[in-house]
Amino acid sequence: MGTRECGHICGESSPGIGEGGKTGEWRNSRPVIDDSKCTPARRNRPACFLCWLYCPEVTITKTVPLRIDLEYCKGCGICAEVCPAGAITMVDEEKFTQ
Repeated sequence: MGTRECGHICGESSPGIGEGGKTGEWRNSRPVIDDSKCTPARRNRPACFLCWLYCPEVTITKTVPLRIDLEYCKGCGICAEVCPAGAITMVDEEKFTQ
């Protein structure tokens, strides 16, 4: 018997972008994607997407090329940590505000 026929009531939900709200000005670092290293961008087809999968704020698009919504990104760096190609680096936010 599969799980759908078990008779239990269960729910499923999907997180929305920026569940924690907009970032504001407190982010210390921001992710920067190097498309020349990014697996989906290099192959020009859907592949990998570990950064999208692990982003706790759901700010990374599952598209080719990847994009990050910086209005909601908290700068946690998880995307950079899980990227097997090293395509995402965390850059000091001050470099973008000067």
